[in-house]
Amino acid sequence: MRLGVLDVGSNTVHLLVVDARPGGRPLPASSTKVPLRLAEHLDDAGAISEVGVAALVRTVAGAVEVAEDRGCTELLPFATSAVREASNGEEVLRRVEEATGVRLRVLPGRDEAELTFLAVRRWYGWSRGCLLVLDIGGGSLELAAGLDEVPDVAVSLPLGAGRLTRDRLHNDPPKPAEVRELRSYVRRSVASVVRELGRVESQHVAVTSKTFRSLARIAGAAPSAEGPFVRRVLRHADLVEWVPRLAEMKVAKRAELPGVAVERAPQLLAGALVAEAALDLLGVEEVEVCPWALREGVILRRLDAIAAEERPGGPTGGALGGALGGGNRSSLVPWIPTGTTAAL
Repeated sequence: MRLGVLDVGSNTVHLLVVDARPGGRPLPASSTKVPLRLAEHLDDAGAISEVGVAALVRTVAGAVEVAEDRGCTELLPFATSAVREASNGEEVLRRVEEATGVRLRVLPGRDEAELTFLAVRRWYGWSRGCLLVLDIGGGSLELAAGLDEVPDVAVSLPLGAGRLTRDRLHNDPPKPAEVRELRSYVRRSVASVVRELGRVESQHVAVTSKTFRSLARIAGAAPSAEGPFVRRVLRHADLVEWVPRLAEMKVAKRAELPGVAVERAPQLLAGALVAEAALDLLGVEEVEVCPWALREGVILRRLDAIAAEERPGGPTGGALGGALGGGNRSSLVPWIPTGTTAAL
């Protein structure tokens, strides 16, 4: 089957199309990204502006067309912290659904952490033992640890690279006082969950997200063109060296660094401060960059649900989705514990 997963994040709306089957490895067929920067459309009251809502509607409608063109039979649409925390989030969801037929499923932070953990576990397998997984998004930082496919500990903190940049770094380059205050805030926040995560003795530490990939790349990791199976690592010592250098750079200069996209350059310092604090406070010297993350976790959860439905005596009621353009709708969401989404 051909699945599309539509990820409405704080920075980017990303449609990933894969060929997949229960028990098989999802094979990427296409990837379409729109740098919407939804978090930047929040007003002083925490609501997504009319301009932002209109842009989101257009982007989701465009993603549906792409999914149809790519031959998707099912679309798994979800949104993360930008919509989750917007004061008019429900209104935004209603507007998107009325205009496009797509009901975005808003993921709680814990679900983000658990689904990302599932993807990392499947990528590395059981041989890596107890995993600790970190993901820096635009709006939040997710951390999860455990031995199985469901983590023993999963937490989400409001330490996204985009959020921190928007709220706390107002100059280019930032003033030293801004950097100090942000560093202190980040460290206090991470320290609040260290004890909880420390209950799980991790044997392997993995990271996901564009922020970590960019930081690894500027520290010398292989470029993405070399493929997903090249081992890429990021060391705490690298971050200690790069944080002050990034703090002195203007955004335009950061954008010239290898692996740093122009639209991500403003957030790189905040992301580096979060990464450095997390590794330091958790006592981690080196992390490995995992190619799979939240979107793959959503796909894997859906495939697991399909496999369960197909087994004798499995759940009934039909699969989420249906033929694109068919107009069928379902409130059954087997790939995520709660909530509703739409089948196109």
